[in-house]
Amino acid sequence: MITNTLEQKRYFSFELLNWYTRNKRDLPWRRHRNPFYIWISEIMLQQTRVDTVIPYFNRFIARFPTIEALAEAPEEDVLKLWEGLGYYSRARNLQTAAKQVVELHGGQVPDDTQAVAALKGVGPYTTGAIMSIAFNRPEPAVDGNVMRVLSRYFLIEEDIMKGSTRSHMESLVRELIPEGRAADFNQALMELGALVCTPKSPHCLTCPVMEHCSGRLAAPQAPPPVPTHAH
Repeated sequence: MITNTLEQKRYFSFELLNWYTRNKRDLPWRRHRNPFYIWISEIMLQQTRVDTVIPYFNRFIARFPTIEALAEAPEEDVLKLWEGLGYYSRARNLQTAAKQVVELHGGQVPDDTQAVAALKGVGPYTTGAIMSIAFNRPEPAVDGNVMRVLSRYFLIEEDIMKGSTRSHMESLVRELIPEGRAADFNQALMELGALVCTPKSPHCLTCPVMEHCSGRLAAPQAPPPVPTHAH
């Protein structure tokens, strides 16, 4: 593994945010800073493509504009709106968690990492996404996309299925988040993995952080392999 230099980290954060400002997709959940809507989008996006999620998200927030509305709805109504997205446990967990928020937090998603992490169906990644995107807290949101980007850029060759590797990645993201820019930075990191640093045939020549990418410099003729289980 190549040692991560301070210059390499600063360059990454600065160029990534500049790129995101110019190139970010106009997605419906990005038009709000409503923590509930951001939470819904993150649950829907688990194992589901963005293009598929957009119409479901729009219909869902139209029917359930508040946490109370979701908490009080018949379960069959919730599942009906989820029909076609699959992984129905996500919808059931989301409604259970909405009831938790009504009972414990007055119907408002709490600006508290531990409280969000305690909600049904909200794992470490979703917790980080909600806290950073909705509340601009400097929390890491590390998923497969983010792991792939960081593995390539910093030439991290550890097995990403290991807990120690995830902890390393989360610590690295904490270092990389510029002060006051957590929401944009984490979304930029996800966007780079989704649009540029893709699992197969990454678009290295259009990558905003190509110049200091350790993976590219180590293997300039071909992108570095995706680490174990990075998909």
